[in-house]
Amino acid sequence: MYEQLRKIIDSSNNIVFFGGAGVSTESGIPDFRSVDGLYNQKYKFPPETILSHSFFMTHTADFYDFYRDKMICLTAKPNKAHIVLAKLEQQGKLKAVVTQNIDGLHQTAGSKTVYELHGSVMRNYCMKCHQFHGITAITETTGIPKCTCGGIIKPDVVLYEEGLDDSVVSGAVNAIANADVLIIGGTSLNVYPAAGFLRYFGGSKIVLLNKSETSFDKNADLVIRDPIGKVLGEVVTE
Repeated sequence: MYEQLRKIIDSSNNIVFFGGAGVSTESGIPDFRSVDGLYNQKYKFPPETILSHSFFMTHTADFYDFYRDKMICLTAKPNKAHIVLAKLEQQGKLKAVVTQNIDGLHQTAGSKTVYELHGSVMRNYCMKCHQFHGITAITETTGIPKCTCGGIIKPDVVLYEEGLDDSVVSGAVNAIANADVLIIGGTSLNVYPAAGFLRYFGGSKIVLLNKSETSFDKNADLVIRDPIGKVLGEVVTE
């Protein structure tokens, strides 16, 4: 299977990678839906509730207690998957990364064309004056972070009940629609509308790298169950 993937990558100069939480678990960032993920931990409120727009607006302080504790992991470093994908882009083979993750690790690894469907913890903005702030606006403050204008600083991440950014969606769909190889990694494909983007792919090969079975397996030309970093690290030589 590894040799088959190597041939697919070697023969293409128009690859798009579509990734989810499983890409970052090898960097120590927990998967929301795994057995020990956030959805299976106990809090005063369910994580789905805390990470909703309405909760942010009505329980802002509680939101930030959870957000600082569980959603930001500045010690995480890019793993082999992030590094290999950045290398494939530098080689001109990978045209874009479409990610559901908000950790910014693809950019840290060197990827340039990254469509972050759910935003990024690295960016924050004032809800009043719209000035952008770095991550330290959250990590180096306590309570509800405030802008110099007095407005509340909100993470540039897509919360439940919020829509995706139109320009990001457009870029991601365009990249997928024009790719001849789509590599899907580390996602259960249960999160919509993101998972629905795959229907725009009209290329020749779909590769699925995921620990567990997905509803999309039957559509893939190649399915590999090993860790993504291990697979890409062995398939793409230095």
